[in-house]
Amino acid sequence: MPEATVARLPVYLRALSELSNERITTLSSEDLAVLAGVNAAQVRKDLSHLGSYGVRGVGYEVDYLIRQINRELGLTGDRAVAIVGVGNLGRALANYDGFRGRGFEIVAAFDADPEKVGRSIGAIPIEAVSTLTEVCRRRKVAIGVVTTPKNAAQEVTDRLVDASVVSILNFAPVVLQVPAHVTLRQVDLGVELQILGFYERQASGLAAAGGGREALDAG
Repeated sequence: MPEATVARLPVYLRALSELSNERITTLSSEDLAVLAGVNAAQVRKDLSHLGSYGVRGVGYEVDYLIRQINRELGLTGDRAVAIVGVGNLGRALANYDGFRGRGFEIVAAFDADPEKVGRSIGAIPIEAVSTLTEVCRRRKVAIGVVTTPKNAAQEVTDRLVDASVVSILNFAPVVLQVPAHVTLRQVDLGVELQILGFYERQASGLAAAGGGREALDAG
């Protein structure tokens, strides 16, 4: 399955789940495209990778699509998640209630600050980074979330790899090195803001150019 399709599946799943909550049982590819912000042809192509084809005049069955996407994303059972770095971002992620409803359970939190170790975030105790490998193995952690400062990110990532964690989400502003069998996803909020800045500048330039043309036309 193409990586771009995999990236769109959670977007489809979110839209479908909202429709299911509203007791809507079927929808067309055009409807799903509007909800997901893509075109209908792309929706049909993406869903064909799941072996799902809509019925002409009827569309797709919402609950069936939800089951298919959950299966493809490996969300048929809860995935254990560990957060490494309990600063403001790590604490916010640990307190987020939406993960459990999407098939993820935070089972551990780690920090290097001895003043934080021994405290809790809700029902999750904060444990020392030195125990990370042992604890992650024991609790069968599937996904590690790195929210440490950049100078500590590679070390804790190595510890996660040693614990047989093969999926890592990194929020630290640094490029991490992992073995080929480990999947690493990078979330750099600074980079995302810079990209938005580029598009904002383009939009502002177009608006200014449009205003100039209107002034010329009026003259």
